[in-house]
Amino acid sequence: MKHKGMLIVLSGFSGAGKGTVVKELVKKYGYQVSISATTRSPREGEVDGREYYFKTKQEFESMIEENGFIEWAQYVGNYYGTPRAFVEDALLEGKNVILEIEVQGALNIKKQYPDAILLFIAPPSATILKERLIGRGTEDIETVNKRLCRAKEEAQDMEQYEYLVINDVLDECVEQVHQIVLNESCRMRSQSDFINTIKTELENL
Repeated sequence: MKHKGMLIVLSGFSGAGKGTVVKELVKKYGYQVSISATTRSPREGEVDGREYYFKTKQEFESMIEENGFIEWAQYVGNYYGTPRAFVEDALLEGKNVILEIEVQGALNIKKQYPDAILLFIAPPSATILKERLIGRGTEDIETVNKRLCRAKEEAQDMEQYEYLVINDVLDECVEQVHQIVLNESCRMRSQSDFINTIKTELENL
C-alpha cells in the first residue's frame, strides 16, 4: 500500500537560507515543492507550471470561489495562491510536499491540515542574520533594515511552530529537516489510512 506523503510547512526569516534548504531537500531526497498560482505576467524565461501557474484575474477569482486554494493573498496588485489540487494530488501519490510560506499563512494551513509539520528555519544569531542580508548585496541598507523589522515581528510567532532548525551549516540543517520528516512519517497520527486498511484486511483474512 502506498503511504500518503507528508505536508511540510517551512517558514523562516528572510536571509535565514530557507530557499537554499528547500533546493537541497528537492535535490537530495526528491521532495515536491508546491507551485503557486499568480495573476502576474510571466517574466522572461518563466514557464507555466514550472515557476508558477499563470492565471487571469477571472480564473484566479473563480478558483477562490470554488475553494481551489489552500491559501491566497493579494500583493502589489496581483493574486498569489497555493492550489489545493496540486498539493493534495502529490500527497496522495506519496510525495512529501514543501510549502515555503510566511508565518500567518503557515498557521492557517495547520488549521486545515492538522498533520502538517510546521518547521521554522532560523540563523544562529540576529547578528549573523544581518550579515547574511547585507552579504547578499542585492538590497540597500534601508531594505535590509525593513527585513530585520519584519523578522522581529515573525519572531513573536516562532513558538507556535513544532520544530526549530538552526541553519548554521547548510548540510547539517538539511539533514535535520529530513530526519524530522522521517520521524513524523512513522507517528501513528500520520498513518491512519494504513492502520484502517490493515485492520480491514485482517478482519477479512
